[in-house]
Amino acid sequence: MAKAPRCGPYICGIDAALDVVSGKWKGLILWELNAHRVRRFAELRRGLPGVSEKMLTQHLREMEEDGLVHREVYAEVPPRVEYSLTEHGRTLNQALGPLAGWGSERIRREGAEVVRIP
Repeated sequence: MAKAPRCGPYICGIDAALDVVSGKWKGLILWELNAHRVRRFAELRRGLPGVSEKMLTQHLREMEEDGLVHREVYAEVPPRVEYSLTEHGRTLNQALGPLAGWGSERIRREGAEVVRIP
């Protein structure tokens, strides 16, 4: 049984936004699904080097409960499950755009290494 989405109480809008994107992988899952529209679990895992199966599963479930990710299960053998962003997830991804720009500037300023995904 799915739990209800988190709904406060919150101090402000930033508090509410961070509630649904907290954790290292949620923003990256949003980015990956936005870049590729539809992904199977193994494709997501390959696109996010370092994420464990357990953590990816947990974050996908939370994001589905929060209405950010749609999980489509196909009645096939073997079973096929695909993930995509909901409209709500797409708007969150757009809202994170300025934060990504800030992060890119920080990478440039600090000369930090960027992992290239094949």
